[in-house]
Amino acid sequence: MDSVKYDSSHEELIDKKGKNLLARISSKDNKIVIQNALDFSIKMHEGQKRKSGLPYVSHCIDVANILLDWNMDYTTIISALLHDLVEDTNVSLEDIDKEFGSDVAFLVDGVTKIDHIAFRSQEHKQAENFTKLFLSLAKDLRVIIIKFADRLNNMETIEYLSSKKRKEIASETKEIFVPLAHRLGMANLKWRFEDLALKCLDLKSYNSIKKKIEGSSKSNQKILRSTISPVKKELDSYKIQSDISGRYKSISSINRKLEIRNKKFEEIYDLYAIRIIVDKIEECYLALGVIHSIYPPVQDRFKDFIAMPKTNGYQSIHTTVMTKDNRLTEVQIRTKEMDYTAEVGVAAHWLYKGDSEMDRFDEQVPWLRDLLAMMGSDNTDPEELIELLKIDMFEDEIFIFTPKGDLIKLPVDSTPLDFAFAIHSELGFSCVRAKVNKKLVPLSYKLNNGDIVEMETSKNQKPNSGWLNFVKTSRASHAIAKYLRKIEIEESIKIGSQLLEKGLRKLKIYDKLNDIKKKHDDIGYKNFNELLSDLGRGGSTVKDVVTKIFPDIKTSPDKVSHDKEFIDSARSDFEGINLDGVNNLVVDYGKCCNPIPGDDVIGYISRGRGLIVHRLSCSNLSSLSEESDRIVSVNWDTKKNISFKAKMHITCIDSAGVLNEIADIISKNKVNIIDVKTDVTEGGLANIWIICKIGDVSQLEMIMKSILKLKNVDSVERIHS
Repeated sequence: MDSVKYDSSHEELIDKKGKNLLARISSKDNKIVIQNALDFSIKMHEGQKRKSGLPYVSHCIDVANILLDWNMDYTTIISALLHDLVEDTNVSLEDIDKEFGSDVAFLVDGVTKIDHIAFRSQEHKQAENFTKLFLSLAKDLRVIIIKFADRLNNMETIEYLSSKKRKEIASETKEIFVPLAHRLGMANLKWRFEDLALKCLDLKSYNSIKKKIEGSSKSNQKILRSTISPVKKELDSYKIQSDISGRYKSISSINRKLEIRNKKFEEIYDLYAIRIIVDKIEECYLALGVIHSIYPPVQDRFKDFIAMPKTNGYQSIHTTVMTKDNRLTEVQIRTKEMDYTAEVGVAAHWLYKGDSEMDRFDEQVPWLRDLLAMMGSDNTDPEELIELLKIDMFEDEIFIFTPKGDLIKLPVDSTPLDFAFAIHSELGFSCVRAKVNKKLVPLSYKLNNGDIVEMETSKNQKPNSGWLNFVKTSRASHAIAKYLRKIEIEESIKIGSQLLEKGLRKLKIYDKLNDIKKKHDDIGYKNFNELLSDLGRGGSTVKDVVTKIFPDIKTSPDKVSHDKEFIDSARSDFEGINLDGVNNLVVDYGKCCNPIPGDDVIGYISRGRGLIVHRLSCSNLSSLSEESDRIVSVNWDTKKNISFKAKMHITCIDSAGVLNEIADIISKNKVNIIDVKTDVTEGGLANIWIICKIGDVSQLEMIMKSILKLKNVDSVERIHS
């Protein structure tokens, strides 16, 4: 945000917004406290502007008004007015606690992003912030309600941001906030989020559907009135007080239908629904009978969410009927209380009267307990939690029964394995197959509404990665992934430890190991094992770690210097170079690649130096290829079957027996060692140079690979440059 001085029009706007907010507060005492919070927020945000050019505090007032629309308590309203102070001003949580109390400070902290630690990536930052948010809302659900209002106002004013930023925020809203609003039963908010996200991500589709809705509104209103009229008349005859209305479904839900069904707008029949609101539960069922007596119901399109509420607390009767004009129309029947709950969700019955009330909310959002259990488990990566949220924020549910008649609610397309994990993790781990309605089925079988499921288990069964390909629920996914990850992490830590030690020795800074153990948090790792695991899985390299922690240290190890004596000796075993059968040539050797016997070579006829021999793999050959007539085939001149000298440089830990192990490998390959030199550096690192007689290059490569596999060996390279 920008910091500038407000003009008079802005001051008038804030004054007007503030007065309108306070006018909505009925209690005199609450009005005084909210006035204090408003004044404090205006003072602390003074000079700060949004991208729209409006004073930043106008956003805080708008968020507070949204929360008043949702009937939130005054502690929440105060927190909304102050919610961005810690992030965007010099105000601390201690200041807020002192001025407005610990409850307000907790709520403000819950919605404040983490910005004081180093993150590995933008995705890591997003995941950590959502983890913090969910841990806070577990203690007080008002945290997420404030965050919802904050995000809603941001989405409503998003046009002032850059295109890239708009798409980032809209995608996050679609992937996280939409399903979360659904799981908390806030249907109206969910639709608003979806429509606003679609408007950012696919403006063309959004405008097209909106235009068609507006164009067909009059004709459809006429159809709805003719459909509703006989129903209303019949309900009145039974003296049932009812409020009946018809409405278009949200733009985003219509767009989803168009995409899934691959049809045009005019070909979609269920673009709108009729809603019947009555006073009592028994009147819902009476209204259902009236509807079915007038319009025939469609088979398999009836759902009673009053008898079996959705996981998010949603209650209603849904039925699809065929109207007189041969239109399939969905009818929703519910009480006034159910309707309010369906629209506003958890905020509809917001009461804070102690721990017992919190327990009631905990029962309404059992998925939150599962989420918290995952967050509290060991080795759970925040990025994985975000993916689990995306997976498990399902819209439609099926109802599955145990053989004893207990009801288990699962997302559509769930499997017997999901069913088993929903009951208990140990049952999931040990199940081998299932019986659905007394028939044997595989664990990947897709369950249907009303199925009775019985699991068969074995103590020898263990989870495998294939299970992750078909389970639907986050509880099952997380339990399986956690089991597999535990094994993977143990192995990756072991590999990472070896890589780090070898890498530090190669860089000749092994003495920095203890410093790295202490400074892991400086580069975004919670502990040293997390760093090792990341190295072991290939997420980062030793050079990456060293560069971040010790930016002044040179991470490119010094190259081994030329060994001219060895190269001359190796060439002396041969009689030079042979060119098309001509030997005893006067040749020069490329200093860029220093070819020696055993290398595949090629010749270049230069102007002034005669024949220059290069290794066939020399990088400089590409620049010489333009003069292809000067390139000639050559080979090493030998009149007898002779082996060639090869020199290896080996770096390893200075430990007892390592040289014997190396020599043993060379001996088993029937190769003679001509010379050995060793040198021990600081930090316990040993350098070994070995010259031996080799029959061919493939034999040398095989020996080098075998040596590299030794436990204490860091690197093996052939010396020729």
